[in-house]
Amino acid sequence: MNNIIEKIKNSIIISVQAMPNEPLYQEECMNAMIKSVLRGGAKALRLAGTRDIKNAKKFTDVPIIGLTKPEVIPPNWKQIVYITPGIKEINELADAGADIIATDGTSRPRGNDNLQKIVKYISMRNKLSMADISTISEAIAARTLGFDMVSTTLSGYTQNSDTNSEEPDFKLLEKAVKILDCPVILEGRIWTPEQIKKAFELGAHAVVIGSAVTRPQLIVKRLYSKSQL
Repeated sequence: MNNIIEKIKNSIIISVQAMPNEPLYQEECMNAMIKSVLRGGAKALRLAGTRDIKNAKKFTDVPIIGLTKPEVIPPNWKQIVYITPGIKEINELADAGADIIATDGTSRPRGNDNLQKIVKYISMRNKLSMADISTISEAIAARTLGFDMVSTTLSGYTQNSDTNSEEPDFKLLEKAVKILDCPVILEGRIWTPEQIKKAFELGAHAVVIGSAVTRPQLIVKRLYSKSQL
């Protein structure tokens, strides 16, 4: 599994995701998007759901970070755990072929499948574990439990990390890199090459980009907002 960690080092990982109510969610559309970002040079993928993981495995051998999400994100999403919440979802992702399994690693309340149980089970399935965290205390706790890597994915998206910043959480990245003895991934609100460069200068193992590449509706909205039309 160390070779997977090495493969994603200093790389741009592209998150290719769409919700079921979005036009791009159609299977052929997601396959085309995945193939497109691979052609552009993506060294790894972050995919939600077993369908897209299984399909991607048919035409690429790049590392895949797998996760699950509900079909509809509930209105109280800042208060609840919804990214790969338990053992059932881990089994689904492992069976689909995910190389790295990402789960909510925040301090928010969760069910019977606590983080200690989850990280042990991911290891039992011979997969790498990624904790999506929102604060430095969560990052430390996740690594202490044995997670192989942490990602800043949920910074700004929980009650404990509420922020109106449009910038990636470089402060969290910098703290985590200095404190932790594992790969730290920067994810969230990355839109420019300059931000990517800064992330690697601060010690990011890899950078995950999603909306800026694979969410056309958000790209268009941002263009309108930034041009003040």
